[in-house]
Amino acid sequence: MKRVTLKISGMVQGIGYRYLSQKEAQKRGFTGYVRNVQDGSVELVAEGREPDLKNFIQWCYNGVGPAEVQKIETSWSNATGEFNDFSMQG
Repeated sequence: MKRVTLKISGMVQGIGYRYLSQKEAQKRGFTGYVRNVQDGSVELVAEGREPDLKNFIQWCYNGVGPAEVQKIETSWSNATGEFNDFSMQG
């Protein structure tokens, strides 16, 4: 199991990005969270199988309604198992 931390930049706040990405992550069986960041980006931390997470990153670029994702910075690490579900914060 792996953990990926995404910093998603572009037009991603105020348009349901957190809600839709939370629902998609839950559907895929991931644990973690998604939250808005002060700089206008969205931070998403997900734990799951690496191939599934890679597919999810592609979904994050294209799957979220009217969002206009300009860039996703990714950081990989080993899963910690600290999350019980996938939540939306702030």
